[in-house]
Amino acid sequence: MKYIRETTKFQIEQDTVVSLGKFDGIHRGHEQLLEQMWKKRAQGLKTVLFTFDVPPNPGRTSNKVLTTNREKQGICERLGIDYLLECPFVDEIRCMEAEEFLAMLSERLQVKAIVAGKDFHFGYQRRGDYHMLREYQSRYGYEATVVDKICYKNREISSTYIREEVLKGNMKTAHTLLGYDYFIQGIVRHGRHMGKTVFGIPTVNVLPPEEKLLPPFGVYVCEIEVDGRLYPGIADLGNKPTVNGDNPVAVEAHIFDFEEDLYGQEIRIYLKECTRGEEKFDSLEALKDQLEQDIACGRAYFQL
Repeated sequence: MKYIRETTKFQIEQDTVVSLGKFDGIHRGHEQLLEQMWKKRAQGLKTVLFTFDVPPNPGRTSNKVLTTNREKQGICERLGIDYLLECPFVDEIRCMEAEEFLAMLSERLQVKAIVAGKDFHFGYQRRGDYHMLREYQSRYGYEATVVDKICYKNREISSTYIREEVLKGNMKTAHTLLGYDYFIQGIVRHGRHMGKTVFGIPTVNVLPPEEKLLPPFGVYVCEIEVDGRLYPGIADLGNKPTVNGDNPVAVEAHIFDFEEDLYGQEIRIYLKECTRGEEKFDSLEALKDQLEQDIACGRAYFQL
């Protein structure tokens, strides 16, 4: 997959099918978009996921993302997308009229087909919609395909819906809506090494990106992906209130029966179910006792 970002001067020389949207999460609501793209690829077109790289505002929960740009890149690679294009949302693009936007896609991306949902808008002040996509297809030489939303429990599947469930800690519902477990991806960092030296429980620490939407703090049954392989474990999400000091929000995971050194490696931590909320204990001994119970609970979940 080719990842095009941080430029408004993008150019693709091959004939393409382009799907337009925010693609935060790349969830089950996008399934029909992807299915239409695969059909066009079977006809010889290269697939392009076109989205805007809107600078995150970490201070606002509503602006937190289900998938960071790095995570989105990984999902697209696994799906087999040919091009992920993150267009900077700068004035040059923001003030572009809707028809001008379509002309740009036709010229720079050799667009022969466009796939979008009925809720997608484009161009200055969001004046372009799916009606316009259809109206201008003959002028700019592409075929427009507009897909309906997929629903779950009489509600359209959307990033907003998933975000609500994640914030409530409803990881099973989030899984149903996403089509996969909600995950946090990052580089394994050095911590205080208390897991192994104090508690005898080795852990890996990941600092979530500021823009990443996090579920409630607590302990989760999880799977940790290392080099494409999944390992069962438990993860503590929070800022370690029992441990003295100014602790950053982190995910500290214990991988069952795993001894490899992962420092500096990028891993994914898939959160499957919350087993308890974050707690502050009276002593490290009390915390150790609880961690042993958490591990036993996690092993029971995976029937280990």
